[in-house]
Amino acid sequence: MRIREFDEGDWAQVWPIVAEVVRAADTFPYDPGLTAEAAYPMWVEAPPGRTVVAVDGGVVLGTAKMGTNRPGPGDHIATASFMVAREARGRGVGTALCRHALAWARDRGYAGMQFNAVVESNTRAVDLYRREGFAVVGTVPGAFRHPELGRVGLHVMYQEL
Repeated sequence: MRIREFDEGDWAQVWPIVAEVVRAADTFPYDPGLTAEAAYPMWVEAPPGRTVVAVDGGVVLGTAKMGTNRPGPGDHIATASFMVAREARGRGVGTALCRHALAWARDRGYAGMQFNAVVESNTRAVDLYRREGFAVVGTVPGAFRHPELGRVGLHVMYQEL
C-alpha cells in the first residue's frame, strides 16, 4: 500500500467509498443524501490543505483530507478526516492515513491536531486515534443520531504536536 496525493481521476474510486460511509449514517455527521457533486468540494481540500488516497496497485483502499481546523487565531491547529473502503478495513489503512496526516501537520508546523466530531460509538476509530496519541478532550452528549443506537455523543479529540 502507498499513500499519494489525490488526483481528479481518483474520484471514480473515492466517491463510492465516501458514499457508502456517508449513507451508513453511523460514523460521519454528513447528510446521507449527499451527492457526488456536493461531496467533491467538501472532500477534496484546496491548498494549503491536502487530500490523499491509499492505493494498492490501481485500487483505492481509503482516502483522507487534512487542513487547518479554523482560520484566523485558530489556524495553528490542523484537522483531518479519514474513510476506508469496507473491503480494506482491518488492514491498517486507517492507521497509515492517520500517521500520514500527523506527519503532514508536523511538517507544516501545526501546534496540534483536533478532530471535531468523532462518533463515540465508532470504537474502531476512537481506539485508533487513541493509539496514535489523541485524547478525548470533551464529548457533546447526544449530538449524533445513530441509525441503530439513537442519540450518541460526539467526541472532540486532540493531540499536541
